[in-house]
Amino acid sequence: MFRALRVRNYRIFASANLVSLTGTWMQRIGQDWLALQLSGDSGVALGLLTALQFGPTLVLSMYGGVLADRYDKRRVLVITQALMGVLALLLGLLVATGGVALWHVFVLAGGLGAVSAIDAPVRQAFVSEMVGPALLTNAVSLNSSIFNGARLVGPAVAGVVIGAASGNTAPAFFINAASFAFTIAALLGMRAAELHPSPPVARARGQLREGLAYTWAHPDLVLAMVLAFVIGTFGFNYQVTIALMSREVFDLGAQAFGLLSTFFAVGSLTGALLSTRRSVRPRQRFLVGSAVVFGILTVIAGLMPTYASFAVLLVPTGAAALIFSVANNSFVQLGADPQMRGRVMALYFMCFLGGTPIGAPVIGWISENFGAPWGLILGGAVVVVAGVVAAVFLSRGRRVRLEAGVTPPRLRLHVGPVVGAVPSVALRTAGEAASERAPGQQVAGR
Repeated sequence: MFRALRVRNYRIFASANLVSLTGTWMQRIGQDWLALQLSGDSGVALGLLTALQFGPTLVLSMYGGVLADRYDKRRVLVITQALMGVLALLLGLLVATGGVALWHVFVLAGGLGAVSAIDAPVRQAFVSEMVGPALLTNAVSLNSSIFNGARLVGPAVAGVVIGAASGNTAPAFFINAASFAFTIAALLGMRAAELHPSPPVARARGQLREGLAYTWAHPDLVLAMVLAFVIGTFGFNYQVTIALMSREVFDLGAQAFGLLSTFFAVGSLTGALLSTRRSVRPRQRFLVGSAVVFGILTVIAGLMPTYASFAVLLVPTGAAALIFSVANNSFVQLGADPQMRGRVMALYFMCFLGGTPIGAPVIGWISENFGAPWGLILGGAVVVVAGVVAAVFLSRGRRVRLEAGVTPPRLRLHVGPVVGAVPSVALRTAGEAASERAPGQQVAGR
């Protein structure tokens, strides 16, 4: 389960990342609570804040992917982490001095979103350089476990800190600003000789289009991107819906809001830890099935009548969300060639997070006008429909082939993957080697 932690560079990065991400979750809780305080509990304002935080992904994520393929990823990450720390510190100072206004929160959320849009694809591509392809799936799962371990601790700590400060969110922002120093120190303390850097891509025109064309040419990657877009747009809005359920439906304060986020994180951490045992590229039908399960649980969560029942259901919902997220992330990373991985992952984050500027305000508006539960019910229903459509697409696109082996004699019937599917890089290499060892094997019919 923890085999990637045997790698020193990844171990120190993961440890620092846990501290930094705990601060990041404290920032998110504090930022959302501050927006509700300044806007008079407006669901639209909360949705707009989320949109500004993730909106830059649509514009800048692909450029982050180009930077990941072109430059030293470690140096780029040091710069992005430092910038995010400065922005968190600035928001904390505005709140502490009493000069904060709602537009300040919006602007700084947009700034954090812009830097994060560059940081995310670079950081994801850098994982493979720390651990190598053999441990990539495990490292991706551990990253999600760390992310959700931080989600487990961060919101609860933020709720306590904000409550102890009588509703003042400044301490949460200051803690987050300080947390980035741990990641920067880990990056600077790595042993460069133990990294597995991919060959840098020379600066040239058309590299963004090249990444798009590469993804479009592989139907399995397109399916993963579409699922990521739908679920990221309509399903992964718990940052908005949990806050609104806490204040509007259950009429509770910051500590209860933080506790609900913690319940969701417990499930997310469980799902991420379960995913660490996977050592091969997930199947497409697994992606579709996990998406449908997540959508169904989201609809049921919206129907829960009490705070306790809602909190309990957030655990399996969070687990389903992370099982899908980890599987989809691993599926895309292992299906992309190393020199294209940065741009492919950037496109993945564009799909996964880029739909949030559309979905978050819509879900916020629905929750404000029809009630917070409807934001969950309708969002989950869209995810279920998308999963069913994807299942129909897969069932129509599968192929059956008969393989005859001459040396040694054998006959195999395969129900194969979707035509045009991309195996992982390791599988492609193994397949080429096998074909060289067994030249007598041929396809006899389909």
